[in-house]
Amino acid sequence: MKLLCSLVGVAFLSACSSNPSGVDRSVAPTPPERVVASAVAPTPAPKGKLVIVGGGGTTDEIIQRALALAGGKDARMLVVGQASSDPKAGEESRVFWMEKGATNVGVLDLSDPKAALEEVNKAAFVWMPGGDQVRLMAAFDGMSPILDAIRKRYVEGAVVGGTSAGAAVISSVMLIGGDKADLKSVRAGGSQTSPGFGLWSEAIVDQHFVQRQRFTRLLACVLDHPELLGVGIDEKTAVVVANGRAEVIGESTVLVIDARASTRRETKAGELLSADDLKLHVLRRGDTFEYLPRAK
Repeated sequence: MKLLCSLVGVAFLSACSSNPSGVDRSVAPTPPERVVASAVAPTPAPKGKLVIVGGGGTTDEIIQRALALAGGKDARMLVVGQASSDPKAGEESRVFWMEKGATNVGVLDLSDPKAALEEVNKAAFVWMPGGDQVRLMAAFDGMSPILDAIRKRYVEGAVVGGTSAGAAVISSVMLIGGDKADLKSVRAGGSQTSPGFGLWSEAIVDQHFVQRQRFTRLLACVLDHPELLGVGIDEKTAVVVANGRAEVIGESTVLVIDARASTRRETKAGELLSADDLKLHVLRRGDTFEYLPRAK
């Protein structure tokens, strides 16, 4: 058996990072006692783009790329600040972006759902600052039309971005915990999750990844959901997602864990996980990876 722990070996990391711009989706014949992870089915690509930042600061490079993708500094931008417990967080983020050159920035106010819906429908760039991703999702409880409108704007062509909690919420399977004492081993169900916005349905996003040593929690989560890529984004670093391809920008590293063509032993909740043939990509600025299966 190919040991999973070899992922952390220097030789394996070097081999994985030498070919970051594509992943093999073929599935080798598997003994009957093993469970084969299926690949994600292709879906029509949204016209919009995602700018997903790992927290720890949004650099000028990331800011300028996001504004350019949205149509320039005059693009209509909407800050969704509900991840923070500070009621001033949205306004502080608005000021930050205007100081960086944006000229048309509003703040989403959910106290008036009708007006909030109109603001979302006009936005070319939706930005979600950090805080707590659970708090952000809770803010949209009972606000399905507004959340659906954000998804619709992304499909239509808007840029949606976020940092830290605003990055985690972009996934369908959203990580909310499991990076300390409860993840000293790789066990089934070791990573706590809940539903996110579902904008990047092919991936599980983790943030502050290298700085907070979150490899174990993302690995456990991927093995619980092997049809999804695990994308760990470090601080001051971003992934720009569009048209089946993701590009790394910023100052640090992105790790991609791909278990879609792996073989896994059946495991009950709380038991140690076991799998073969995972792929790991270690990426830096300028590297890209494909997240949709190639057409056959």
